Amino acid sequence: MKKHIALVPGDGIGPDIVNEAVKVLEVVGKKFGHEFTTTSYLAGGAALDALGIPLPEDTLEGCKKSDSVLLGAVGGPKWDTLASNLRPEKALLGLRSGMGLFCNLRPAILYKQLSDACPLKDEIIGDGLDIMVVRELTGGIYFGERGREGDRAYDTMAYSIPEVERIVRKGFEIAQKRSKRLCSIDKANILNSSQLWREVVEKMKGEYPDVKVSHMYVDNAAMQLVRNPRQFDVIVTSNMFGDILSDEASQITGSIGMLPSASLAADGFGMYEPIHGSAPDIAGQNIANPIATVLSVAMMLRYSFSMAKEADAIEEAVSKVLDGGYRTADIYTDGMKKVGTSEMGTLIAQAL
Repeated sequence: MKKHIALVPGDGIGPDIVNEAVKVLEVVGKKFGHEFTTTSYLAGGAALDALGIPLPEDTLEGCKKSDSVLLGAVGGPKWDTLASNLRPEKALLGLRSGMGLFCNLRPAILYKQLSDACPLKDEIIGDGLDIMVVRELTGGIYFGERGREGDRAYDTMAYSIPEVERIVRKGFEIAQKRSKRLCSIDKANILNSSQLWREVVEKMKGEYPDVKVSHMYVDNAAMQLVRNPRQFDVIVTSNMFGDILSDEASQITGSIGMLPSASLAADGFGMYEPIHGSAPDIAGQNIANPIATVLSVAMMLRYSFSMAKEADAIEEAVSKVLDGGYRTADIYTDGMKKVGTSEMGTLIAQAL
């Protein structure tokens, strides 16, 4: 199978970690008989420095013409004083909206090899955590009407029935492939948009009789993720709530450098990226953890290319390297073998 992948390394450690992910992808191609080609594009701060805009038109067009997109990270303090329309993060919003990426998948997995990094008690995490947050990505408060009028500012959260239906359907479909439990999170006791959201979920659940559906207010969900995270399997929620809850879920695993994400369009096209930031303070120092980006490649193979066995092979290779005691600085503990960014990528490629 031939696939062309657009690479958007971005800023800070982005180029470092994307390089290692490509190293692993090349091994997948050789091992399983696929041909992966890549083209690199500028976005974020790198594009601002070179061209004066966060998202060049040729970057968006190149990504749209590819079979999938692998992104490193964008942003950093260097550009924090720019006007909001020139911030590096605008590149992310532009890519997501420009490619119709309405569904964000954020797994929060506690690897058994890293259980000591979890901030929760052993009796709470039990034999591990595996939560999938399905976040609506192109609607809600981040894309609603906004403005400032004198001493007043406003941001509007609005959703239509079709917008809710398509993300909730993704939630149901993913729940069917897991433990058939779906928790929809909203604020229906206060917000009209959440009341609409809950009505749509209730209407759609009849199409998925094998999935057990529950509802939870977002403030309670934030508490329950710390109090009893194992009650969750698949969470589906709106853009802002998903942004906050997926970050919380990642932190209870204690390994933000380990977690990938996927942003999907209706046809399965996707952009894949680690959930961590650009960490400019360690860029180019062979310190960053590339595992989240490598695992983002595994998600790409699984969700955009339907290459399940290839995705499994990458995940198994990562687990094997962790079993061997190899750790980058962010997940290092006494007695382990500390390695750099490049070494970790090479170890995973060799294990694969």
